[in-house]
This record gives sequence, structure tokens and C-alpha cells, in this order.
Amino acid sequence: MGAAGNGIGRWPSEDRPRERLYHKGADSLADAELLAIQLGSGLAGRSAMDMARDLLTRYGSLSGLAGRGVAELGAVRGVGPVKAVRLAAAFEITRRLRSRNGEARVVLGSPEQVFARYGPLMEDLQKEVFRVALLDAQNGLLRDVVVSEGTLSASLVHPREVFKPAILESAASIILLHNHPSGDPTPSREDLRLTKQLVECSELLDLRIHDHVIIGRERFISLAQRGAL
Repeated sequence: MGAAGNGIGRWPSEDRPRERLYHKGADSLADAELLAIQLGSGLAGRSAMDMARDLLTRYGSLSGLAGRGVAELGAVRGVGPVKAVRLAAAFEITRRLRSRNGEARVVLGSPEQVFARYGPLMEDLQKEVFRVALLDAQNGLLRDVVVSEGTLSASLVHPREVFKPAILESAASIILLHNHPSGDPTPSREDLRLTKQLVECSELLDLRIHDHVIIGRERFISLAQRGAL
């Protein structure tokens, strides 16, 4: 009975992606089918698969979709806030799994390690996010803090907001990070000016800034490697 109940033809047509995943594995499904499972249901006259295809067409790819905010997704006809939250949660789980890579203790001793950790979290964001990673004396990650969201500028990234968490956490050093939504991590004049300002402040506080890593699409630039710190 149980085996027959799970057989092909027993599942409703709208559940066929779930059926294929159950019997053949998740890697056998196309992007639209995986997305349809997360949506769960469609609306009158349109199936979850139809909506999934529409979303992929609208945003170009799963990666493009993953970078959209909950409010924007929730405003799409047929998605709404509940499905938008479900999608956002699935994308965030994926980012965190990719960034953690199974490590119990994260060490950020090189720009490559920084990008391996934060690239998955930041490379597909549609707005600039400035983070500070707080490190112990062995370059182990204590925690990170989002300092600002929006166009990078001194007015948004105030030294007080950058260094206060590090002082409270008794961090030995910090790493500055931000992303470029364009995908090109080339530092702007404002990036360099802000970095210089923060380095000068860190010297007064006797708190070392290891690096400022700018994250683009599948690539990064280390200002420490460029001699800009």
C-alpha cells in the first residue's frame, strides 16, 4: 500500500516536481522545478511551475532571484509575503551553508579565506552592505557586524559604528568588507578615501585593520594586497 501510494501517477500533477525529487533526487530537477517546490502552490489558472518560470524569466536566474528583497518578491502577483519569506529563508540557508563550508571555527588569515566565507553571503546582493569581521589573536572569527546598508559613504559608515563592536568584543583585529552590486570589485575613490579614514582611526585606537575586501561577482579585491591600507 505504501509503495503503491508513492508510485508514479498517484501524485497530483501539481506535485510532480516533488515526486521526481523523492524518487530521483534533487539534482535531477531543473531550476524552475526546485523553485516551484519552494513556492508550494500557484494561484487561479497558474500553477507553481508557471510562477517559477515567470520568476526566473523576470530575474534572469536563481542567483538574480536570490538577491531580491522579501518586500520586492512579496509584491509579485501570486507570491505574496508568505511565499516570499519561504524563498528568502531557502536562499539564506544556501548562502550560510556555502560560506561555512563545514568549519567549526572560521579562520580568516588571508583574503581568499575571507572571500570563501563572505562571497556566498554578499556577492548576489542588490545593495551595498558594509560588514566588519571581528577577529581574535589567531585570526579566528569572533563574529561579524553589519554596519550599514546602502551606497558606501562616510556618512553611512561612521568610525564609531565600525569600532564600537570591536572594542566591546575585545577583538584583536578587524577586517572590513563590502560588496559591489555591479559585480565589479574595483575600488572606487570613495572606497579608498573611507578606508584611509578608518585606518587612521584604528591607529589611534591601537586596533589593527587586517584588510578591506571588496566583493564582486565570483571575484574580490583585497586593498591590503594592493597596498592601500
